[in-house]
Amino acid sequence: MKCNVGNIDRILRILIGAILVALATNGTVGLWGWLGLIPLATGIFRFCPAYPLLGINSCGISGDKNS
Repeated sequence: MKCNVGNIDRILRILIGAILVALATNGTVGLWGWLGLIPLATGIFRFCPAYPLLGINSCGISGDKNS
């Protein structure tokens, strides 16, 4: 898997995902809060499966994990 999630995108995904999961565990939001696991995982692994389908790459020019 090539990296297709850039640094700012990654930070936002991890923050939003963590907040949603925390709210779901508190019971503040319903079960839909567990959907926060998706942006959390894509932020951690730096790969979003929807990005290649949409032709998006926020990781930079090369798209490899070392950049």
